[in-house]
Amino acid sequence: MVTLDRLVNVLGGYGARLIGPRAERDVELHSVAMHDPTADEPVVGDVFLAVGVPSVTRGLELAAQAHSRAVLVRGASGPDTAEQARRAGLAVLVVDPAVSWSQVAGAVYGLVLEGRETEAGRGPSDLFALADTLAGAVGGAVTIEDPHSRVMAYSGAQQDADPARHDTILGRRVPEPVRELFERRGVFAHLAASDAPLFVPAAPEHGLHGRMVVAVRAGRELLGSVWVACRAPLDDRRRRVFAEGAHTVALHLLRSRISADLERQVESELVIELLDGTADAAAVIGKLGLPPGRLRVVALQAHTDERHGAILLAFERATTGFGWSRPGRSTMFGNTVYTVLPAGEDAGPARDWLRDITAGLPGHVTFAAGIGGAAGPGELPASRQEADESLALHALHPHRDVVSYEQSWDEILLQRLRTAASAGRIPDRGPIAELARHDAVHGTGYLRTLRAWLECHGDRVAAAAELGVHQNTVRYRLRKMAEIADLGLADPRKRLAMLITLAVADEPGPFSARTFRRPPPVSHP
Repeated sequence: MVTLDRLVNVLGGYGARLIGPRAERDVELHSVAMHDPTADEPVVGDVFLAVGVPSVTRGLELAAQAHSRAVLVRGASGPDTAEQARRAGLAVLVVDPAVSWSQVAGAVYGLVLEGRETEAGRGPSDLFALADTLAGAVGGAVTIEDPHSRVMAYSGAQQDADPARHDTILGRRVPEPVRELFERRGVFAHLAASDAPLFVPAAPEHGLHGRMVVAVRAGRELLGSVWVACRAPLDDRRRRVFAEGAHTVALHLLRSRISADLERQVESELVIELLDGTADAAAVIGKLGLPPGRLRVVALQAHTDERHGAILLAFERATTGFGWSRPGRSTMFGNTVYTVLPAGEDAGPARDWLRDITAGLPGHVTFAAGIGGAAGPGELPASRQEADESLALHALHPHRDVVSYEQSWDEILLQRLRTAASAGRIPDRGPIAELARHDAVHGTGYLRTLRAWLECHGDRVAAAAELGVHQNTVRYRLRKMAEIADLGLADPRKRLAMLITLAVADEPGPFSARTFRRPPPVSHP
């Protein structure tokens, strides 16, 4: 916990001085309030920043209305200031005029909101620590939830905990029957419209003993809600503490959002640098906090009716977590999330990571993903290309498992050949084109027979088994094909070229077998 003594000592370095009798220096500070002349009601907080207040006396009055333990003021203190502070029970810190309010506010918010630590050892910026503090202040088990009733944090205290709370924490979300109950009782409508705490009566059929809930809001934006388990409405004192706690939660969430956005921006720029290729790849990997060794690039696309909504949600899930607690580092480029993962030679961890990410997406979201091959720091651009190609293959066949480069390199190579072939003109003549036209006109299956024979390395028996015909049929067809076109089957390079042509013509596209089915050119005598 941050105490008044700690606050006074730190602010002394900013030129602030404590006046009047020495207050109880071990008083714990939990929240901060700043003077807002436009607010309809007095703001509340343990530390009051009298920004813009013209006199110390007026600052003391406002701090008393805010139920504060300490007040920071700027201005000349009079001979009776110490006595006023004693009567109000306030610690008065006079701010040095040479120090800006922004510097002082940054120090105070950082100390009070991010300096707490609970007995459980939860550290700075931890909503769980705030939930523990709030639970101790109001005397009930606390949960902090986002606007979709997903649990963001909960207290370790279990006062008045009920089965509904246990199910909520285990499922990381309020159970659907309980959500429907809250909807019918108008709880969510109240949270959308009011900042006042609301008591939710017990519902034994849902394992609910009773709740008090208050909205967490920043301006007009609903950031979430705070819930405390209680069998009866809180008394006035605890209700006020509960409402103050919601304001503190809002500050935490806003600061966390800013911190997360800055962290994502820095991370994204470094990952893009790796994927584009850099001579200092090892140093960039060190900055990202990735372990040394082989890495993989994973490419992910998510789609839904809401434009960009699904991919933004996937990016948020991929980058959620502070202090480098995540296995990978991610960026979003266009409509694709790229993640660099330490995966070594085994693609299994990358598949597990993708499974965890996509499991948290809504059920109506569809996705495609590809896993690049293992690469050293300087080879990550190649792994990115492999991830893109694997993703494209998965998008063509969405019902198959996620595609990894090692598993599907042959299909990817053929896709590269299709792409290369589509860039040029397809010849009107040649053995494959001639046989394709003959098949189209006469209903023969020569192309299929030729491919089976090539894939079986010229083994007529194996080709016949593949086609489900007698080997003499294969021999007959090969003889007829030789009459139609110059196959050159004795030339290994021609055999390879024909096999590649047939393979890349499998998929629909500009270089498919249908391309060859055009009428022969008109011959002139």
